[in-house]
Amino acid sequence: MSSCSSADSAASSSYSSSKEQSENEERQTWSWLELPRDVTAAILLKLGAVEILTSAQSVCSSWWSICKDPTMWRAIDTHNWGNVFNLPYNLEIICRHAVDRSCGQLVDINVEHFCTDDLLKYITDSTSHLRRLRLFFCYDISDEGLCKVVGKLPLLEELDISIGTITKDALEVIGQNCPKLKSLKFNMKDSRCSHIESDDEALAIARTMPELCHLQLFGNKLTNTGLCAILDSCSHLESLDLRHCFNLNLEGPLGKRCTEQIKDLRRPNELINDYPFCALMGDSGLFYIDNLLGFSDRDFLSDVDYQDDLYAFLDGSDFSDNVSYYFDPDTYY
Repeated sequence: MSSCSSADSAASSSYSSSKEQSENEERQTWSWLELPRDVTAAILLKLGAVEILTSAQSVCSSWWSICKDPTMWRAIDTHNWGNVFNLPYNLEIICRHAVDRSCGQLVDINVEHFCTDDLLKYITDSTSHLRRLRLFFCYDISDEGLCKVVGKLPLLEELDISIGTITKDALEVIGQNCPKLKSLKFNMKDSRCSHIESDDEALAIARTMPELCHLQLFGNKLTNTGLCAILDSCSHLESLDLRHCFNLNLEGPLGKRCTEQIKDLRRPNELINDYPFCALMGDSGLFYIDNLLGFSDRDFLSDVDYQDDLYAFLDGSDFSDNVSYYFDPDTYY
């Protein structure tokens, strides 16, 4: 009897424990679904447009309703790590759906790697309130395409058109049509080995963007002439990033002027550890570093020289110690 009683007691205890666990899980599930709508919306916004449209919105009717709300789409982020060819969905179609859901309320959009002239036109036709536009690594956006739409961006304050095909012609049109522009990122592959000099972009910026407060020109070919023009015209500049602008000489009076006039100055030879587009990590290790840092002329360097250059651009530690640092998602995006 004692043995049976003990077994019954154990079975009862196990059942109670299992029932309690089940009830706890049920309470946790209901507590998640019963979150206030604005809290759930804030959580979903952390996912980004692609994740919301391809998965999150289908979880339940409550999330579907929230994901249809135009206020969810005032800012659209279509980050994609640059892998636009092997995805199970079409990023341009997803982006158009996201823009449609904003119902004209779009103010901030990040369309990197895959934006085209047609998609950019679709975006700018859909809103007149855009304040932030990021078109990093969009080689399918042309001067002509960009010039056709900037007239619809009178409220634009921040623009990133780094690493693409945009020239000084489009920069001038942007400056003429976007009087509220405060921040410009116009980064490119640096020309460390080619020694080509050009002040075209710098002079276009100086002529048409006097209200700039923040300017990043990583790898630009400008000389002291172009820099002086920017300093003369853009009197509100607070930050200026000139890293890898190796045609500049800031050792004399110009360097002193930059230090006195600019609160946050990044000089040509400063470290690039915090620059987000240094390299990507692939199956075989670190690659694209030639491409993104602009070492298209690597063939002109010996292997020793090449390693020395990389060593100099890091923080002085061994190259192998920095490989994992170069692909930190929190830094990259």
